[in-house]
Amino acid sequence: MTDSLLNERELSFQLYELQDTEALLQRPRYAEHDRAVFDATLETARGIAAEYFAPHNQKGDANEPTFDGRTISLIPETKVAWDAFAEAGFLAAHHDAADGGLQLPEVILRASMAYFNAANIATVAYSFLTIGAANLVKSFAGEELRQRFLPPMLDGRFSGTMALTEPGQGSALGDLRTSARPAGDGSYRISGQKMFISGGDHELTENIVHMVLARLDGAPAGTRGISLFLVPKFLVNPDGSLGARNDVALAGLLHKHGYRNTTSTVLSFGEHEGAVGYLVGEAGKGLSYMFQMMNEARIGVALGASSLAYQSFIHALDYARERPQGRLPGAKDPLAPQVRIIEHADVRRMLLQQKAYAEGSLALCLYASSLFEDAHTAPEETARREAGELLDLLIPMVKSYPSKYCVIASDIGIQVLGGSGYIREYPLEQYYRDNRLNPIHEGTEGIHGLDLLGRKLQQNGGAGYRLFLQQVRGALREAARDDHCAALGYVLAGALDRLQEVTENLLGQVAADPNLGLSNATVYLDLFGRVLVGWLWLRMALVASRALAAGATGSEADFYQGKLQAARYFIDWELASVDAQARLLGAGNRTSFDMRDSWF
Repeated sequence: MTDSLLNERELSFQLYELQDTEALLQRPRYAEHDRAVFDATLETARGIAAEYFAPHNQKGDANEPTFDGRTISLIPETKVAWDAFAEAGFLAAHHDAADGGLQLPEVILRASMAYFNAANIATVAYSFLTIGAANLVKSFAGEELRQRFLPPMLDGRFSGTMALTEPGQGSALGDLRTSARPAGDGSYRISGQKMFISGGDHELTENIVHMVLARLDGAPAGTRGISLFLVPKFLVNPDGSLGARNDVALAGLLHKHGYRNTTSTVLSFGEHEGAVGYLVGEAGKGLSYMFQMMNEARIGVALGASSLAYQSFIHALDYARERPQGRLPGAKDPLAPQVRIIEHADVRRMLLQQKAYAEGSLALCLYASSLFEDAHTAPEETARREAGELLDLLIPMVKSYPSKYCVIASDIGIQVLGGSGYIREYPLEQYYRDNRLNPIHEGTEGIHGLDLLGRKLQQNGGAGYRLFLQQVRGALREAARDDHCAALGYVLAGALDRLQEVTENLLGQVAADPNLGLSNATVYLDLFGRVLVGWLWLRMALVASRALAAGATGSEADFYQGKLQAARYFIDWELASVDAQARLLGAGNRTSFDMRDSWF
């Protein structure tokens, strides 16, 4: 089987042909870099991922973390990988040089993370969470907290978590019960329990920085009463040395279907005098602050799903090219040599479906990362604002589409391998199990459907939605002038019309009766995601068409022809469901809404 992590040619296409990542070098923040620096960063990520992460992927899955009542034990390779990641500077890669960072663009960091995700998504989860927690500290903590906690998080001495979920509530964060009371010295005492906290305890680092949502005593009910606190595992003295153990206890480990080498924990805060915590930013704004980490994590989870789907595709393709079995339906001679299974049309169909999901999802994640970059470093304020508006609208699809369809891609990979697919001697079954967590990580489809239809579409007067329509129409105009892409553009234009019609209709339904109008929001989310990824496939087809017209030959011509064929597959087959979805949504279908508990 292959030992590839990602297709380097594919990543180059995504970064430099579909997205104009090289144009970032014109921005003052990146003036000291060049294309060679970007490529060297990606090569370093690939090398570290291959050497320190990939070799223990299956070992970590087979040997889950254990807790003896005092200490968590992980396989030793996990610590070696953490150190290699930190020493290479990836925890600080996107931070300013003045803060010890490499001052790299967000999209280069995320492309680098794709290698680590493909190699070992469970082990890199500790780094992924730490990057997000450090970003929170940098963005919202006061200067004293930043000075005390940010440097050791960036150099790998401290790790980080996000502590939201509680035993009594999941996504309904407005109902959380963890409390915070002032201690009289500027700190607070945190009491409560959090669960499903990935990376919540381990021995990889000297300290763990928990970013905890809690409610100040007397704060109002609901989300407006939530504040954000920094709660370390060990207290940190003003000189940076570690102090006493904080009142944060590991109540137990949870045992997961996938991501098994990532500790999943139940944490108790304040079993004794209360855990020492420090208010981050202003009281009552905790959820708005945490949304920064949550949105970064949503892109990151989707990227992880895409990376696992790509691994599933690479392994299935490699197997299909090597495995002889059967003969083509038209072959009549039973003594004729068997053909490689890639010669069977149905196997090529499955591989093409995998390719369409994996590469379309990767394009979506890197596009979202480029919007994040533009929202922060685009030269003009208007461009920054518009990138932020568009990203905010698209986040529900960015999270949900890859999480859903990349699981299917991993499932298809098992099918291509047949009996070999579901045995542990091959990695496909682990990719599926790891990937199956992603539709739940960082919000289920239902949560994101409600967010999209109930809030995001009309946010700021629908500015993000209008920007999206403008982007798609621009690609449609370009496709109409291209011989390879005109027919694809025609189909996508029809799907865009259905999206516009059903959006207007659903907004009216929601206004009339929110409970009924939002009852099929998940189906609308799926429809929107199909159109969004269809647009990205049309853009990829346009790039490929131009390259072929310019005279691409040999393996390059094959690469671009493969892009065109995958675009045809996606737009012909995946967009075919849009009409049926739009018809049911537009009619306000009540079948699920009218179902009653007792009827089950």
